[in-house]
Amino acid sequence: MELLTSISNPFIKQVRALRQKKARVETNSFLVEGIAHVGEVIEAGWQVDSILYAPDLLTSRFAKDVLAHAARLGLRLQPVSVPVIESIADKENPQGILAVVRQKRVTLNDLKDPARSVALVSPQDPGNLGAILRSMDAVDADALFLLNGGVELYHPTVIRASMGTLFWKPVVQSSFDAFVAWARQGNRQLIGTSAKADVDYHTLVPHKPWVLVLGNEQKGLSPEQNSFCDVTISMPMRGRVSSLNLAVAAGVLLYQFMGK
Repeated sequence: MELLTSISNPFIKQVRALRQKKARVETNSFLVEGIAHVGEVIEAGWQVDSILYAPDLLTSRFAKDVLAHAARLGLRLQPVSVPVIESIADKENPQGILAVVRQKRVTLNDLKDPARSVALVSPQDPGNLGAILRSMDAVDADALFLLNGGVELYHPTVIRASMGTLFWKPVVQSSFDAFVAWARQGNRQLIGTSAKADVDYHTLVPHKPWVLVLGNEQKGLSPEQNSFCDVTISMPMRGRVSSLNLAVAAGVLLYQFMGK
């Protein structure tokens, strides 16, 4: 294709608009930046509408292999100038490649009997969400539930912080009530978390299938939400702080429970 050099090109404007949530919602698409992340989303089999790349920036063998693989799959490859890629990229000094990708909608009924999962109730920090997905991949947890809204799943920071693991883990967006009904139907153990719980996380041996349920960064789980859990655990705080970062707490608990 012809090299695009104008940041005012209509196609470039459409792609740039995806930096905003409104456009991502309206088009059901999102941006993936960086050589490794673009390679991951292609490898994971997501629907990639187009790949924009700056030939002057993509000089590594890995980058060229990603483009060659995309070409073999028949994906649209659009060369652009460095100023154009810089006008779209979310951060300074871009690697020179990004993809326009279709969002996925996974429902509770789409899941294939996950044995070890995580549920987040209204998380607010996209960095935490991405980091939790990364920890889930590290321990090979099965699925993530986003309950009662919260941070946008396809926020650029989520993509970046997940290091591409978002493309490999099913993520279900649901209400808390629908999630609980689904869990009860499958006899899944819901493990709640609260600083006031009297069950130390070290002592719990979870029963498969289980779901670790975490509240958001500010409020945690409400008393009503905890009442739906089969057991509620706490993590002792022996210093001056009263709680851990959400992503850190999720990582600690996942490594604790996956080994049992």
